[in-house]
Amino acid sequence: MVEIEINEPERAKPYIVVGIPAFNEEQTIARVILDAQKFADKVVVCDDGSTDYTAKIAKRLGADVVHHEMNIGYGASIQSLFLRAHDLQADILVTLDGDGQHTGNEIPIIITPLVNGVADIVIGSRFVDKHGTAEMPLYRQIGAKIITGLVNGSSKNGITDAQCGFRAYNRQALDNLRVLDNGMSASVEILLEASKANLKIFEVPCTCKYDISDVTTSSEHPLSHGIGVVGSIIRLVVEEKPLIVLGLPGVVFLFLGVFFGVWMLQLYVELARIVTNVALVSIAFLMMGFFMLSTGITLYALRRLSAKIRKEE
Repeated sequence: MVEIEINEPERAKPYIVVGIPAFNEEQTIARVILDAQKFADKVVVCDDGSTDYTAKIAKRLGADVVHHEMNIGYGASIQSLFLRAHDLQADILVTLDGDGQHTGNEIPIIITPLVNGVADIVIGSRFVDKHGTAEMPLYRQIGAKIITGLVNGSSKNGITDAQCGFRAYNRQALDNLRVLDNGMSASVEILLEASKANLKIFEVPCTCKYDISDVTTSSEHPLSHGIGVVGSIIRLVVEEKPLIVLGLPGVVFLFLGVFFGVWMLQLYVELARIVTNVALVSIAFLMMGFFMLSTGITLYALRRLSAKIRKEE
């Protein structure tokens, strides 16, 4: 292992685990593992149902392999890596993709804020300086900035890159974070959970390669990926603030429904007939308002119950 600069010389060196989520990465996984082993006490590969030689190559190189029987998703792999890091009693878990996009030589940079105690989570950001986006396609830059803006609007993190998978977590973060989403939006879920747990987040610049000749490209279309992540952000925000996101609009719709209902009655008195359009608008607003308000109250009650159970645990 390389020497890591630590502010307090007497502090013991942390036990570092590098976790690599991988699905059919036989062409790149060896290079990623070998780079990671230079800086890690243990390298763990989560083989997410690969149908190629990803798992065999990882085992041959001495990595600890967690195997999924079928392809579940990126988020499920991160969950498995978190659990394995707990089992290994890791002081620091570093995650980086198995497709070779991230550079293992930057691991000392991303763990230094954790070692020095200034952060609980460190994110490798492609937007901290211009070098991080040098090879990043423009459509990816736009998509990443949109998603990051939505995350910042939903939490108090104020980060620049919500989608980069090159991250590091200390033991406090591993103990407090719960990842439930199995898909790519797990990266966003972690940040929102970190905000709720008041975990300190720090960003360091990182590079990301997109033109590696041997890299296996993602099977998910960028547009569908972006839509899925945005949908997950909306879902997570609704779950976190149901009374604000659903309850308040529900009350507004109920008032509108009552308003159009009163107007319909006035028209009925004047014209001796029901104006169908006004009646339908009133019914529609009343139904939407009732549904949104009741859903918001139900989600709020479930959230409080879940928080109580988690606190007791």
